[in-house]
Amino acid sequence: MFRHLKEDIASVFHRDPAARNFVEVLTCYPGLHALLLHRIAHSFWNVGLKWLARYLSTVTRWFTGIEIHPGAQIGNRFFIDHGMGVVIGETAIIGDDVTLYHGVTLGGTTWDKGKRHPTLHDGVVVGAGAKILGPFEVGKNARVGSNAVVTKAVPANATVVGIPGRIIERPSEAEQKLRRDLADKFDAYGMSSDLPDPVAKSLSAILDHMHAVDRKLHCMAAKMKELDASYIDENLPELNVADFEAAIDPRGDHQS
Repeated sequence: MFRHLKEDIASVFHRDPAARNFVEVLTCYPGLHALLLHRIAHSFWNVGLKWLARYLSTVTRWFTGIEIHPGAQIGNRFFIDHGMGVVIGETAIIGDDVTLYHGVTLGGTTWDKGKRHPTLHDGVVVGAGAKILGPFEVGKNARVGSNAVVTKAVPANATVVGIPGRIIERPSEAEQKLRRDLADKFDAYGMSSDLPDPVAKSLSAILDHMHAVDRKLHCMAAKMKELDASYIDENLPELNVADFEAAIDPRGDHQS
């Protein structure tokens, strides 16, 4: 119990730059309080004291705003930042070094008994307000962006955003190696500075295609005019990329 407490407090210092000292973390972090009380409630649940476990989890919710079912399985160095509104269901399984922000729901989508809630593998980060719903797995070191709604499995090292959740980053083997080498680097709220915008990337791809079509049509028109001098080559309005700058990801590789 005390070994877990020491690791849990250390994880707060590692992932929250606002943490200043041991006493402050121990007394002022509701995520830590909810985790410590859950470990007690979970032990009651495992020995058959179901009502006592549920009552302790209810009291914990009153004081912290965090609802963790005593049946949920939680690994080491779990961190809930801010915490208000977090809900973790009965059959949820959470690995080591997982981070959740406020408003996260690990919920189920069926009333059937059995496994109903998600499994989060080691190193997963779930941004504020995200909902992960269903008995599937979120792979190791995956990132779920704020307010995403995830209803299907997420592979390891992927990043998911949007409603419904879409995978927008599936790193190459070299990128995965770099992520492992930088395992101590923490992406707050499941976001990183190089996170791409899927809408902007789509617009860039469309613009690239349109420019390619324009070049091909221009070439065809020139050849037709060579064959028949009477061919009327109507000038099309020029597509100005500057008009789309606000919608194009500035970090993308779009070329006009």
